Amino acid sequence: MANNPTYTISDLAREFDLTTRAIRFYEDMGLLQPLREGPGGRNRVYSARDRTRLKLTLRAKRLGLSLTEAKDIIEMYDSPRDTGPQLRKFLTVLAGHKRQLEEQMADLVANLDEVKVHEKEARALLAKAEKAASGAKP
Repeated sequence: MANNPTYTISDLAREFDLTTRAIRFYEDMGLLQPLREGPGGRNRVYSARDRTRLKLTLRAKRLGLSLTEAKDIIEMYDSPRDTGPQLRKFLTVLAGHKRQLEEQMADLVANLDEVKVHEKEARALLAKAEKAASGAKP
């Protein structure tokens, strides 16, 4: 008999260092679909599939994908289709984020270069001012 592990919301929160509120938000976004047990269905029971989907969601988030993009890609893996469409979609999304990160990096390098110029000018002015002040003292 196959053992299908289940997890509580607290289990997943602890494992992934998340708040239970964040997990409920991912659930509201349709990324997770726990079973409901207990009185009024108050207890969430997450499957191994939900755990994997949460792990993939967090990975996508680290890559800079929106939750909608993450959901689209994760749901493609749930479908019985070939992996080709999933991989093409993933590569398209990654290319867009890579382009955005490269633009941000270029902006940061330009900003850093400008800071270095101002820093050099300020040091030169300070040295000049200190030299003038030391020469003016009797």
